[in-house]
Amino acid sequence: MVNSTGPAVEAHDLRVVRGPRTVLRGLDLAVPRGQVTGLLGPSGCGKSTLMRAVVGTQAHVTGTLDVLGRPAGDASLRARVGYVTQAPSVYDDLTVRQNLDYFAAVLLPGRAHRDTRAETVGRALTDVDLTSHADALAGTLSGGQRSRVSLAVALLGTPELLVLDEPTVGLDPVLRRDLWDLFHHIADDRGATLLVSSHVMDEAERCHRLLLMRDGRILADDTPEALRRRSDAPTVEDAFLHLVDTAETQEDNRR
Repeated sequence: MVNSTGPAVEAHDLRVVRGPRTVLRGLDLAVPRGQVTGLLGPSGCGKSTLMRAVVGTQAHVTGTLDVLGRPAGDASLRARVGYVTQAPSVYDDLTVRQNLDYFAAVLLPGRAHRDTRAETVGRALTDVDLTSHADALAGTLSGGQRSRVSLAVALLGTPELLVLDEPTVGLDPVLRRDLWDLFHHIADDRGATLLVSSHVMDEAERCHRLLLMRDGRILADDTPEALRRRSDAPTVEDAFLHLVDTAETQEDNRR
């Protein structure tokens, strides 16, 4: 378990400007530790930009952004934060195990860590249910299997914060269910924090807490139950649409 207090991620007036476009518009948010927080919204609303800012790879970030008590991108966070991008980050000409061995050697260099690396790779393979495919070339795997290899890489360091950018897009319903079960296992049993983005609203119901985004703004930050209750809506999707309509009405009234 992670014995720390305060939010895992905390932002104040967070902005990202890319050319003539303002991508993030003064965000204030807090991601609680030890929970699965869903970052939901339509494609192009700024989810990936926010995630890159959290892991320290986004340029032109202003405002305040702290991750696990340190400024985002701080060198001390490299082994504490795992990041899975939308595109699988694996080498096609290596087997699954070789991919994990390589990244484990980067994370745990030197002969002294050789046994630890083997144990770490074995645990990551088990976590993502790829033990039976450990010796298969990554280039021969299905899209869902390649995504699981990327997730296994992110899990090698047993991160305190796991940032997942649309990890279930294009996956079949059974695999999506299994991955969400794994996400909750990581949070509930290991005490890690997960920030998971999606544009599929039915996945909102699987999260402890939600950040709903639209046009670079946070429309809501609450639990799924509270969002449904506040909007008197049967689903989170209906609550989201209600919030969008309310926001548009307010914008029209200000003009």
